[in-house]
Amino acid sequence: ISATFTSSGLAVGKSEKPTHRGLDFYIQGSYFSFRKMDPLSQFLLAILFFHSSEYILAAAIHGMSNVNVKSLLVSKEYVLAMIFALLEYFFELLLFPGLKEHLWVCNLGLAMLVVGEIVRKLAVVTAGRSFTHLIRVYHEDHHKLVTSGVYAFVRHPSYCGFLIWSVGTQIMLCNPIATVGFAVVVWRFFVARIPYEEYFLRQFFGADYEEYARRVPSGVPFVM
Repeated sequence: ISATFTSSGLAVGKSEKPTHRGLDFYIQGSYFSFRKMDPLSQFLLAILFFHSSEYILAAAIHGMSNVNVKSLLVSKEYVLAMIFALLEYFFELLLFPGLKEHLWVCNLGLAMLVVGEIVRKLAVVTAGRSFTHLIRVYHEDHHKLVTSGVYAFVRHPSYCGFLIWSVGTQIMLCNPIATVGFAVVVWRFFVARIPYEEYFLRQFFGADYEEYARRVPSGVPFVM
């Protein structure tokens, strides 16, 4: 007695070779199931890598004594946004499966995700101790105005990178609603955050920052 694959699935009976038709059906089913889930796996791995690497870099740059759970950059609002993204993904996968089979869209999102991650991590590494997750409202001796590397192209590469990364995660999942929602919400967050942060940067660095801001764009669309 042995288990054999048939066109209807797994059957128990006398040992015999599986039919080509049944085996082809099984392989094709497994392939398409994997292909549909693959962007989701990439999404989950991207989330894990982003937050763990943010924490590790913060600890490496500032020391373990100066980091805490907030360095993971996981807020209640962020969790709710990701839950919404997953709900949209599974809802559309169930009702509109064809929507999730546009490979070029998934690849575009994956490329954005990778580019955004690289830009953000370059921002963190280039700034070194001058980079913090929280906006500094007072100046410290080791806080320097960084204008080299990726900062020579945009003033806020970490924000630029996160915007690209976050929207890319939703494009990779072929989530039309979450793509627009993430783009709008993240953009509005930075629209409010950047002027507030730059108020203090102008206080810290005066004319040097004014000249830098005139010469280099913010890195976030429509934010001067």
